[in-house]
Order: sequence, then C-alpha cells, then structure tokens
Amino acid sequence: MLDRRLFAYRNDLAEAALEGRVEAGRFALGEQARIAAPTVPLRPRPEESAGIDTELLLGETVSVFDRKEGWAWVKAAADGYVGYLPEAVLSAPLAPTHHVVAARTFIYPGPDLRLPGGRAISMGSRLTISGEAETRGTRYVLLAEGGAVIASHCLPIGQFPSNDPLEIAVRFLETPYLWGGRSGFGIDCSGLVQMAMAMTGRAIPRDSDMQHAFFTQEIDRAALRRGDLVFWKGHVGLMEDAETLLHANGHTMTVARENFDAAVERIGWLYAQPTAYRRPQL
Repeated sequence: MLDRRLFAYRNDLAEAALEGRVEAGRFALGEQARIAAPTVPLRPRPEESAGIDTELLLGETVSVFDRKEGWAWVKAAADGYVGYLPEAVLSAPLAPTHHVVAARTFIYPGPDLRLPGGRAISMGSRLTISGEAETRGTRYVLLAEGGAVIASHCLPIGQFPSNDPLEIAVRFLETPYLWGGRSGFGIDCSGLVQMAMAMTGRAIPRDSDMQHAFFTQEIDRAALRRGDLVFWKGHVGLMEDAETLLHANGHTMTVARENFDAAVERIGWLYAQPTAYRRPQL
C-alpha cells in the first residue's frame, strides 16, 4: 500500500508517475500553480472539518491534479506531500527569486514600514523580486506582484542564513505549537526539524516517521551532542547540546528547550521511551 501522504492516487485519478503501479480511471501530470496566501492548511479530504496534515507557504509550488467544488487536490513540490486545499489560494506559477529567512516578516503595500495593511509571512515563503528601494535608510526588496519586504529578511534562492540547524531552530523559541504547522506562526515537532534543515540547504521529509526513516545513522544515548535527533513514536526533537532538548511540543504548547533527562521522563507516560537517536549527516 502506497503512502497516501506522498503518492497522489484515487480510484478515478492518479499522478502520471504511478501509471503501472496503481489502478486509476486516468493519470495526470498535474498543472503547476503557486500558493498565494501566507499559510494554507493541507488536508487529507476536501472538507474544512478534516484534520490538518501540514501547511504550505506563500510562493511554494504545487502540482494540481484536480479541481472540484472549490477544492484542489495537489502535491507539494518541496516535500511531495499530497492533499486538498481551497482552490482560491492558488495562482499562476511565478518563478521565485528569494526566500524569507526571518522567522516572521511583513509584506508592506510599498517600501515604507509605516504604511498600513501589511501582511505577515513566514520563514520559508518564496518571493519573486523585481527591484529594490530605500526609505529613511531601510532597504526593501520590491515584489513583482506589488508590495515590499525588508531586504535583510530575505536571501536569494540557493543561499541560506546558516549551516547550523540549531541556530535556525532557536529562532522559533516560544512559537506556538500547532499540529500540522510549519511556519513562524505555529509549528509542530517535525515541522520545526524540517524548517531547521531547509534553512541550511537540506531538504528532508515532513513527518516524524518519515524523518525517522530518512536519517539512518544510529548513535547511543550517551553520545548525544548538538544537532542530533531524538525520536519517539509520533515525536521528534533536536539536541541543542548533550543535555538540552529543543522541540515543539504539546506540553508547553510552544517551541521550548528542556533538560533532556527530564523530558524523557515526562514524555514517557504518553509516548514511552525514545525509539531512536540519530545523527544527521550534515
């Protein structure tokens, strides 16, 4: 059975790459589209009441396989996640030139931070820049579709703010915990790990079970050091140092740091003991 989170297939329709592997009424390549809202929940079913699997961010690209009754069935280009989102959040493709590297920032109506009506966007958002401007000594990048963003909050695609995932992760301290979240407005445990890796140029899977399978270098608990990953069934965290765990968690409902031994004891009643200690090959 193929994982429905990563393979787009239904009885009536499937992605073209699955032809010969699954049975479907027809196969489609999918049309390219772009996310045109700051954050968009991706759901397993085309219903507002369905749970949120993950989020897509402004400017990210998706392949659209179906549009029906206000919903679109899509696959995310960044991590291959499949699900449903409101059709209204999609716009025509536009090649991004920059990505946001601040945890949160604003799109202002123009190059002036005093202008009202700014939209908040998250780290990881992708922007298409058409120019630059300066107002009262502050530099802005100008967006092809209108608006402006603080220039220091962005970098060209392919450039990254750090080579240390922990340096990225600590920028999210006290960010609210959000099941399925992967933005500076709300994030879950695996979303934090994915974002921390992405902002150092490392693309990894979205969910903790996928990350558990992706990182294969086992280590002993006694060998834990900065940057290592600790997995529980349904949870993952990063070691800030040999004694400190950094993770988005439902206990504090934030991204928080905890003494590792205390965290293992606290988490144990719900998730049992850690299932793996892994060292990313950075």
